[in-house]
Amino acid sequence: MMPNMFKRVMLLVLGLLVSLASIISWAEDAKFFPYPYSVDRLPNQLQVVTVPLENQKLVALYIVVRTGSRNEVEAGKSGFAHFFEHMMFRGSENFTPEQRDSIMKRAGAEGNAYTSDDRTVYHQLFAKEDLDPIMKLEADRFQRLKYAVPVYKTETLAVLGEYNKNSANPVSKLNELTRATAFSRHTYKHTTMGFVEDIQGMPNEYDYSLQFYQRYYRPENCTILLVGAIDQPRALELTRKYFGDWKAGNHHPEIPAEPLPTGPKRAHLDWPSPTLPYLLVAFRGPAYSDTQKDKAALDFLAPIAFGEDSELHQKLVLKEQKVDMLAVDFEDHMDPELFSIYVRVKNPVDLPYVEEQIAGTIKKFSSELIPIQKLNDTRSRMRYGTALGLDSSNAIGGFLAPYIALAGTPDTVNKVFEVYRGITPEDIRSMTLKYLNAQGKVVVTLTTKTVATKETK
Repeated sequence: MMPNMFKRVMLLVLGLLVSLASIISWAEDAKFFPYPYSVDRLPNQLQVVTVPLENQKLVALYIVVRTGSRNEVEAGKSGFAHFFEHMMFRGSENFTPEQRDSIMKRAGAEGNAYTSDDRTVYHQLFAKEDLDPIMKLEADRFQRLKYAVPVYKTETLAVLGEYNKNSANPVSKLNELTRATAFSRHTYKHTTMGFVEDIQGMPNEYDYSLQFYQRYYRPENCTILLVGAIDQPRALELTRKYFGDWKAGNHHPEIPAEPLPTGPKRAHLDWPSPTLPYLLVAFRGPAYSDTQKDKAALDFLAPIAFGEDSELHQKLVLKEQKVDMLAVDFEDHMDPELFSIYVRVKNPVDLPYVEEQIAGTIKKFSSELIPIQKLNDTRSRMRYGTALGLDSSNAIGGFLAPYIALAGTPDTVNKVFEVYRGITPEDIRSMTLKYLNAQGKVVVTLTTKTVATKETK
């Protein structure tokens, strides 16, 4: 009996393994984004992306405005993309802020917004029964935002207060100085918040604020993204009903091209209060692309060279305990941005040593090939870790919104994951050598003023 039972168990296990292998093989061959979607465009050029999900009772509404701090090309006028993230909640022609809050509260809706370098995104989550009134509410503020001078000035002071609060964080000021050092012409030179002198001058720019809204809050610059308990006919019906009369604009900002870097740059910031030292090593990286390998290859380098399982992290954080934070920031951007390595060091005397270790790591990956198994393991974690997060209407909407801003369609997700699929160890070595070199290197340090030394300046 026992041998036969063992045989049956082994056959069952073998069958499960074969099934699992088939599922994995199918998943690798299939497109990454597994849900059906439609992309439509109204006569006024407003784009509508619909992702219907079965067995969902909630709808996620994301309105993606392809305007961020990147669009702030006029001198003295930075910070307005973020400012409008605030003002869009301050009332419109047919709804006061209190009326808006009441409608949202009755619907049990969750809503918020965020601004980045390349986009401003407004998002709501609610039951499917409340789609009509919330679409009406959103349409009014996107087409008929209304605010008086006193309200405008009050909100500019709130924005200044937010800037001052953020500036109490060393990392915020570190980012600000790094951008100002790394860029000379492109609008990535300032953060999403904007230059402080421009924020301080905002109370006097009421007329300009109206111009900014009229330029960028136009249908050709926006996408309505509906995910969840919604189908394409209903999505189009309501979008036409409430957004169909929205008039298209014709503003096309000229984003100044950043010249090629001419050599390494350094900067230092004395911090007025006690803090652990910070080191930021940045390089001019490539823009987002769903066809070229440059950005994709560096997306693999980041976790392999600097992630928690990397040799550098194991050495500096765990073994030597000279560092308590090591992280990379390298988000997708419309234009070439920074591959930034953030380090928080426990003792300022170790700053030169830690910088040398980073340089040594980059040199290694510029000359040696990553083992194929390590690359494949990273590729699998990236693919399946991302896929597991797409488990709700809101999660899918939040995931798609940046890609919609970059490329206008969810299909770019499938394309970029296909590029990821083809990345080789040679690609990573080549792109490390191409981008993470002395020509475009920026090093910025931050230490408490009383312990700043010549080595850290």
